[in-house]
Amino acid sequence: MLDNALEAPEAFTLPELRGRRNAKWQRYPGDVLACWVAEMDFRVAAPIQAAMQRLVRDQEYGYPLRDGDRAELAVSRAFVRRMRQRFGWQVDADDVFTCTDLVQATFASVLAYSEPGDQVVLQTPAYPPFRDAILDTGRRLLADPLRDDGTRYVLDLDRLSATIDARTRMLLFCHPHNPTGRVFARDELEALGRLAIERDLVIVSDEIHADLVYPGRQHIPMAAIGPEVAARTITLTSATKSFNIPGLRCGVMHFGSPVLKARFEARVPRKLLGQPSIAGIDATVAAWDEGQPWLDAALVRLKARSEQLVEALHRELPSVRLHAPEATYLAWIDCAALSLGMPAGQFFLEKAGVAASAGESFDASCGDFLRLNFATSPAILDEIVARMARAVRANSSRGT
Repeated sequence: MLDNALEAPEAFTLPELRGRRNAKWQRYPGDVLACWVAEMDFRVAAPIQAAMQRLVRDQEYGYPLRDGDRAELAVSRAFVRRMRQRFGWQVDADDVFTCTDLVQATFASVLAYSEPGDQVVLQTPAYPPFRDAILDTGRRLLADPLRDDGTRYVLDLDRLSATIDARTRMLLFCHPHNPTGRVFARDELEALGRLAIERDLVIVSDEIHADLVYPGRQHIPMAAIGPEVAARTITLTSATKSFNIPGLRCGVMHFGSPVLKARFEARVPRKLLGQPSIAGIDATVAAWDEGQPWLDAALVRLKARSEQLVEALHRELPSVRLHAPEATYLAWIDCAALSLGMPAGQFFLEKAGVAASAGESFDASCGDFLRLNFATSPAILDEIVARMARAVRANSSRGT
């Protein structure tokens, strides 16, 4: 029988977190509070835990079938159900490939739809593997900085249009955006889609955070904007972020047209993508088909943590700047006014024992920024902010 605690997305205690073998809490010394990698400190949904326990109970470690067919097809079909129920987006399972990892899918897409020396657009700041997928494959990065309009980060499509050249082939688009937490509205997506059509760009839309959207905002899949946009869009998504199962390694690629899919298959042999393990497959299907009550409760907790963080930073460190995220459990924090004398990530790790993600890893110009993961308990989050505030006060005292 399942532990009743697994029915709700409650946070692990600090001793439990430190005792587990996850990278988030094992990478740094034991006195450091971890708020870096995109992983929640919550227990997983009961249906996911049940699926894992069944595998262990029955020792199902052989070659898998599900419903008499290849196991990975269960993920494709679950994706179809999920997109219809959650976003009203009608897709076909035949247009879906499974993969173990969305970074793998991003690299494969860059290889499929561009040549060395071609230019690929990326909104910055950006999740570091997106940049790697461009540069490590010999393509050129066309940075498209998001603009802070005082209330949120927005696209500047006039500037982007002016910088695209004849060898610009693709747009890597993160939607909702990591690290800023933006949920792009329909008019923004339509304008971006028109630009992609005009300039004949293939769009790779990473929508892994689509389920982590807060009240007042709505996720609209890029490929759902219209048939012309869909025909040039590959959608990447996974249950791993929203259901806190990143180690189980299962994702999907959806191709918006047969032509787009055929172009991919002509350049990237299907076998190179491999297949997710049966643990990732069963966990994903359980999450998408049965995990919504857990996710609804998790979003309530995450919204409360977001508000707690914003209020605490405004109280304890009023000179920092941040916009409450519209999605994700990640806050993008501008620490420039603190005059720390070193990159913000380095400062808070060394002086406060707080391990957030360094801003410069998302863009070389963002050394004054942090990406802080607030998906933890209220007590741990309070202590993170308290440590940061004490370190800043001590630094200010030394400077006077």
